[in-house]
Amino acid sequence: MNIADFKENLFALNDIIFFDQNDYLREKTSNPLKILQVISDAEALLKDSDEDDKYFLYGTLGNLYRIIEQPKKAIHSLSYCLNHLVEERNLSREVVSLIRLGEALKYDSNHIEALDKFNVALNLCKANKIVEYLDFVLQHKGKCLMELAILNEAQECFLEALALRKTKGNFSLIDSTQQALNLLKELKQHRASIDNSDI
Repeated sequence: MNIADFKENLFALNDIIFFDQNDYLREKTSNPLKILQVISDAEALLKDSDEDDKYFLYGTLGNLYRIIEQPKKAIHSLSYCLNHLVEERNLSREVVSLIRLGEALKYDSNHIEALDKFNVALNLCKANKIVEYLDFVLQHKGKCLMELAILNEAQECFLEALALRKTKGNFSLIDSTQQALNLLKELKQHRASIDNSDI
C-alpha cells in the first residue's frame, strides 16, 4: 500500500466512527478491529516516509489511538507532530496538532493540560488571524470545559463556535456544535434539579 491508497481508505472510517451521546460526545468506533488494521497500515508506511508524510501519518495514528481508547499512544504520536511543527514554524498545522494533542490528553483524563493546549491554540489563532481553525479550538475547549462541569464557560465557547460555523455554512459542523449545546442544556437542567432537591 502507498500513502495515496492509505489516504483514500481513511474515508471509509467515517462510517464506523461516531460521537457517543452517553460520554460527552467523545469519538468512539463501532469496529475497533478495522481501526487496528488501519493503525497497522499507517505504522508500516512510516518506515519509508518523508517528513511531510510522517506528519500526516503520526497525526492519523494519534487520532485513531485516541478513538480506540489508547490515549498514551495517541499523546506520543501527536507530540511528535507538535514538536516537528514548532521547529518548522508552520502555525496552521501547529494549531491543528495542539487541538489533537489536547483531545488525547482529555481522553487520558488530563483535562487541565488539555485546556492548556486549547488555550495555546486559541491564542495562536487570534494572534495570527488563523480563522479557519478558530471554531474547532472553541468547540474542543468547550467540550473539555463541559467534562469539567464548567458549564457557563463551555456554553460561551460553543456559542462562539456556532456563530463562526454558521458563517462558514458547513452544516455538519453546525450540527456538531448544536449537539454539544443540547447536551450542555441537559447537564444544566440536571444540575439545577440536583440543586433544587438539596433545598
